[in-house]
Amino acid sequence: MVIEFFRGSSDSELEAIEQKIGQMIVDGRHTFDAATDALLAGADPAIVGADIRLTDRRINETEREVRRQLVVHVSVHGAKADLPMVLASMSVAKDAERIGDHAKNIWDLANAIGQLQAGDNRERLLADRRWVSEFVAETARTFSARDENGARKLISEGDRKLDEFDAHVLEQIDADTPPSQAVPQALYYRYCKRITAHLMNILTSLVVPVDQLDYYDEKKSERW
Repeated sequence: MVIEFFRGSSDSELEAIEQKIGQMIVDGRHTFDAATDALLAGADPAIVGADIRLTDRRINETEREVRRQLVVHVSVHGAKADLPMVLASMSVAKDAERIGDHAKNIWDLANAIGQLQAGDNRERLLADRRWVSEFVAETARTFSARDENGARKLISEGDRKLDEFDAHVLEQIDADTPPSQAVPQALYYRYCKRITAHLMNILTSLVVPVDQLDYYDEKKSERW
């Protein structure tokens, strides 16, 4: 497991890197909540857009700080540098950064169409919004706590939701609803799936070797 490699670094190095990545995940949740406020709850996209852009800049800067800190680690320790930790942290930080990017995609959708008119699917959309938001928060908590058992449970739960999100996308292809409803719903679920997959990549850093990271973007049969 990658977490075993982390134990070789000094506590201060590890804690600083983990705290920054954890904050990136928390900020990603904020951008998702703000973007879905605009798409599903009627918030003004212009107002929440400024907040989303500010938060996204903070996420990007934090990722750069993580990279710099990892470079310093390699420079200081040389041949003794904890390379598996460096590679894992680079991968996890990129996944955390992508959460904010997909949240911005949701905001772009809201900015284009306003509040999504989803008809009979509205309650399901709102329920899935709550699930994704809570999944982001649980991933941040689990990652910060290095909770391997918790990570396995979340990965299993996330896998089920990936299947659900795929099914919702396909459902819209055959739906009788007008394109003005079907297309935004399909896009929304696609973005929810991508956010979930990136979170699961982060969680795998607690339970798999470094060479197996970053495969929850793939089909299940092609991950390992």
